[in-house]
Amino acid sequence: MKSKPFEMCLLFDFYGEMLTVKQKELFDLYYNEDLSLTEISEHAGITRQGVRDAVQRAESTLRDMEYKLGLVARYGKIQTNISKIRDAAEHIRMENSSKSRNPAIVEETDKILSLARTMLEPDGYT
Repeated sequence: MKSKPFEMCLLFDFYGEMLTVKQKELFDLYYNEDLSLTEISEHAGITRQGVRDAVQRAESTLRDMEYKLGLVARYGKIQTNISKIRDAAEHIRMENSSKSRNPAIVEETDKILSLARTMLEPDGYT
């Protein structure tokens, strides 16, 4: 992963529902709202150490879920492969347009590109 905050937010998107309500709240304030541990402790009415422990437990739970399920890694591979499929279809379309100009190839590459676009959209997996 590129950075810890990015990694944690991605894991949270996939596995956040596995956390307790309190862990979700504190995690969100720390990573998404970018509040300090002190600011969160004042907001939540608990000690700074309590916030730190809760955030660390949440991180551990999220990493453990990824280790067991691997959904984030699988999602990344799918995104990469869809991009490669899209690029290959574009290449086939360009080769076809400059050489054979087969309408069936145009139709099939258009289908592939349309499906790839759908799958690369944020809601393409729902």
